[in-house]
Amino acid sequence: MHVAIIMDGNGRWAVRRGMPRTAGHVRGARVVRSIVAAAVRERIEILTLYAFSMDNWSRPAVEVAALLRLFRRYLLTETHRCIEQGVRLSVIGRRDRLSAPLLAAIERAEKVTAHGTRLHLRMAVDYSARYSILQAAGRGPRADDMQDFQRLINEVSHAGASAARDVDLLIRTGGEQRLSDFLLWECAYAELYFTETYWPAFGKAELYQALESFHGRERRFGRTREQIRSAG
Repeated sequence: MHVAIIMDGNGRWAVRRGMPRTAGHVRGARVVRSIVAAAVRERIEILTLYAFSMDNWSRPAVEVAALLRLFRRYLLTETHRCIEQGVRLSVIGRRDRLSAPLLAAIERAEKVTAHGTRLHLRMAVDYSARYSILQAAGRGPRADDMQDFQRLINEVSHAGASAARDVDLLIRTGGEQRLSDFLLWECAYAELYFTETYWPAFGKAELYQALESFHGRERRFGRTREQIRSAG
């Protein structure tokens, strides 16, 4: 199962409590730790988290700098925990605009967790689905089928040459109901789950509720309900 999460609402959570927006991002990073642990227990195969979009560069410079510092700190402090839990960590998105210290932390985390088999944790940083699709479309030779095209998208996003499986469940916190340029290709048949809960308040119980909703849905992929039932 591939679960993707748009972790939205950090700043609004903090502002409502009279705190600076950066305090919400700090709290949100702690939530990532608990959700990753829950994903391991639930035997989720792939967990992709939207940490920093290409559009997020337009935010105030102070907030952008704080976000990227926080991400580097997360890599430095959580890599050992990932190894203990059998988590492989990858970062998808552009890397040409990231600082040298952040790039070094990313490369080290990816290297030392490469043998993790219990969960593939993918963090989307400076990521844009439309950018990845456009870059993949411009590469030659042209892909022969959708799987080849997905491989090209992964290569552009620095996620490795093997095609990642499509997203099964997309969760967005914070009350908004849009994809915001996140995994557009991979979410073609994803089940969507939106919650009003801000990411810093999102816990294991909320994750389990989303998974329960997913398992109660009928996924037909273009077929009829009768075809699905006859297939068992």
